[in-house]
Amino acid sequence: MGGRPLADWYTLSAEEVRRELGTGLLGVSPGEAEERLQRYGKNVLREEARETRLQVFLRQFKSVLIVILIIAAGISFLVGEPVDAAAILIIVVLNALLGFSQEWQAGEAIEALKKMLVQHAVVIRGGERQEIDAAGLVPGDIVILEMGERVPADLFITDATSLEVDEAPLTGESSPVDKAPGSLPTGTALAERSNMAFAGTTVVNGRGRGIAVATGMQTEFGKIAGLSQRVADETTPLARQMDRLGRDLGLIAIGIAVLVVVVGLLQQRGFLEMFLIGVSLAVAVIPEGLPAVVTLTLALGIKNMMRRNCLIRHLPASETLGAVSVICTDKTGTLTRNEMAVVRVRTPDTEVAVTGTGYLPMGEFLVEEKPIDPLADPGLRQFLRTGLLCNHATLILEEGGWRILGTPTEGALVVAAEKAGLSRDDAPEAAKEFSFNSTRKRMTIVYREAEGDVAHVKGAPEVLLSLSSRLLRGGSVVPLTDDLRDTLLSEIEEYASQGLRVLGAAYRPLPEGLAWTEDTVEQDLIFLGFAGIVDPPRPEAAEAIRLCRSAGIDVIMITGDNPLTAYAIARGLGLSSEGALTGAELEALSDDELELRLRTTKVLSRVTAEHKLRVIDILSRNQAVIAMTGDGVNDAPALKKASIGIAMGIKGTDVAKESSDMVLVDDNFASIVAGVEEGRREYDNISRFTRYLLSSNVGELVAIVGGLLLGLPLILIPVQILWINLVTDGLTALALGLEPAERDVMRRRPRDPGEAILTRNAYLVILILGVWLGLLTIYVFSGLYETNLDRARTMAFTGLIIFELYNVLNFRSFRQPLYRVGFFSNPTLLLAILGSLALQALVVYVPIFNTFLGTAPLTPGDWGLLALLGLPVLIAGEAYKILLLRRGNDATGRRAGA
Repeated sequence: MGGRPLADWYTLSAEEVRRELGTGLLGVSPGEAEERLQRYGKNVLREEARETRLQVFLRQFKSVLIVILIIAAGISFLVGEPVDAAAILIIVVLNALLGFSQEWQAGEAIEALKKMLVQHAVVIRGGERQEIDAAGLVPGDIVILEMGERVPADLFITDATSLEVDEAPLTGESSPVDKAPGSLPTGTALAERSNMAFAGTTVVNGRGRGIAVATGMQTEFGKIAGLSQRVADETTPLARQMDRLGRDLGLIAIGIAVLVVVVGLLQQRGFLEMFLIGVSLAVAVIPEGLPAVVTLTLALGIKNMMRRNCLIRHLPASETLGAVSVICTDKTGTLTRNEMAVVRVRTPDTEVAVTGTGYLPMGEFLVEEKPIDPLADPGLRQFLRTGLLCNHATLILEEGGWRILGTPTEGALVVAAEKAGLSRDDAPEAAKEFSFNSTRKRMTIVYREAEGDVAHVKGAPEVLLSLSSRLLRGGSVVPLTDDLRDTLLSEIEEYASQGLRVLGAAYRPLPEGLAWTEDTVEQDLIFLGFAGIVDPPRPEAAEAIRLCRSAGIDVIMITGDNPLTAYAIARGLGLSSEGALTGAELEALSDDELELRLRTTKVLSRVTAEHKLRVIDILSRNQAVIAMTGDGVNDAPALKKASIGIAMGIKGTDVAKESSDMVLVDDNFASIVAGVEEGRREYDNISRFTRYLLSSNVGELVAIVGGLLLGLPLILIPVQILWINLVTDGLTALALGLEPAERDVMRRRPRDPGEAILTRNAYLVILILGVWLGLLTIYVFSGLYETNLDRARTMAFTGLIIFELYNVLNFRSFRQPLYRVGFFSNPTLLLAILGSLALQALVVYVPIFNTFLGTAPLTPGDWGLLALLGLPVLIAGEAYKILLLRRGNDATGRRAGA
């Protein structure tokens, strides 16, 4: 390709492009096409290879806590405790299988959502028209474009008739872009290169031809796909916190085990005995069930999210939503419907508001908020009729609802006319068309009507005003004065400043014998007025943004669309912003200046993929947890770079979905709010059962170390500790993970992602409760071991479980007592408590368990005594929370009184 930089093609003429590519008017020959295919490669994107099942499975073992458990299993096996080793390994493998199952199913769902981007292309080769596999397209091929087709490569446009292309997946521009031949100045923005059609975009109107100048990974589509592949995946806050917790627990376990072995040796105990005790302590410190409970809680949360149309691709992503502090969201198709609609019509007589939703041909026409009959107003009727007749779009009803074939803007005029009761079925015969292009900025179709030939014209209203000498007012044609023209022009500017796309209409009865040319037909027009057209916001988007605001989440709109349009949409949704910042303005700012600007400016327009990455990098300076929503190819790098990338399931490109952590199956921005609430609930519950499990483990540790320091026999053997950690604690912790969200969960600010999952206060609570549980266990054991060691150990073993079952109720809320939370609001937890007691009864009374776990039968009185001893654990926790509640109410009352 002559070594020419790919970005420069738009600056050339068609002849220069042909010369650079060595192609003629008849296209490349079949032989030359084959040689170029070998030289440039297939016209396909190089995708990142999907992970194999084995790779996904092995990734489940990356957690530090999992590695520590595997080491613990190995040590248990070496010291002659194969049962302990097997139990630990079973829980580790089950945890990995669960994580693998969830991630692989999500990957399969993504594959099911994927569609082939382009399958075929029509080209001219050696002067012959051929349909080929688009993968075989080469630079220099002449490609024919028709309405409804995807553009198969980056093309330089050589011929165009009313050619319009939807570039939203690439640039974020909501309105179709007019395409026409010609050269453009250096530095023309990607979204404004009207002489280029880009791979992955769609022809929505007209037809044309172009020369392929870039294929495969060299296209704009491919470059962005490659950029996203170079972006490293972000580690989630939860994964970082759990790894930190795992490292801390590992160090604590090793430290305590070594200390106890040294103390025992100083007491002249046998080395093997002390080594076994050290292993017991290590097992006691590490909550073996924690990884599995975390995984199960996230998996159950993912199921809840799927019911809300949120497909989570990676387990920790659901919880990450709960930590989100900034949502960078695309506009088109995310906050808006990506469906153009007429919302206002200004005729020379009046201004009319138009209601309705989407492409549904139902709505009202209002003047000063009062309904009118649009067909009874001559000026409005003629405007709607001209908009319908000077049009190529078609409204069709499919199983999924109403849809437009053609450009969304033309579709908006068709829907408005249908709302008034007009139909193209009654249209006369079309006799002549003068097509729209970016130079003319208008389109004309001549119809043979009963009263004679009539030209119907639509286009830029300022252009139509310049061609009009009359207007329709009060049902009569009157002269268009300069003062009235100036008034209408100022109103057009006002519409545009409100973010509306403005489209004018005019008509002219043609004299008999007139030779039909652009110059003769498009003059002396009768101006009918103009329509304000908008891509309407999703009705639920404003409420979603309000909820984000109440939850302390910053929302930033990042779009490739026009700044006026983007700012108007933001205002309508209640998104406060000091104007809109364009990509060009963004490039002129330093990082510090941009960081300062982003504090007040929440609308970014005309931005590129590189701009989005820079914004995310700057927001990350302050440890923000960033969610990026999007559906286009241009969103993919930022989706991957963000803490959590959220792609659209319906309108999203394959590249966007593959780069995301979550897919909105219904493309509904409001679903993110549900996801945030679910993520916060999940994190709260993970925090609850982590503290609960560790307080239980501290109780085990205190019982063993305390007994050792008091010269008592080993109070709990390793297999009993493992039973508590995996079975009893595991069941109740998992049920604690199903705790409903607290009422104020969406009125709290996002948590600090740098904050550990266990705060200093949490460690204090864990220590106090753990010491209490441990001392109670020592008390129970110390009074019995001299007469019957097995019974004493069983009492201590069963007592610790009962004490922990009381304790789990303390962790249902950190602030609210049980009567506020609702004793029966989490029935699964009550079932888990009963189930744990039932399992412990089996352990105590079934002989095979007596042998396996070293237990002996207990009397009903033993059970009653243990229940009474554990009750103060719950009473103390409830008293503390009631005291906190009263202090909070007193403080609120004092503030209110002040």
